[in-house]
Amino acid sequence: MSVDKDLLAAVLDAVRPSLQADGGDLELIGVDENGVVSIELQGACSGCSLSDMTVSQGIERVLIENVPGVTRVQAVV
Repeated sequence: MSVDKDLLAAVLDAVRPSLQADGGDLELIGVDENGVVSIELQGACSGCSLSDMTVSQGIERVLIENVPGVTRVQAVV
């Protein structure tokens, strides 16, 4: 199943203010044919010890629930 990139961007935009409130942000790097979304955490989020939890229990959960075809989210450095 192909991921709707416009919907993906809209959902990421909805997540972004939570990250920005803590001095961070994210950039969408891409999505592959298996539904794996690659993001780059920026600002305070890039060096945060809780960034893995933010990605897996926050961003990934929201994307899987709201964007059909998303199977996983990975942070790239």
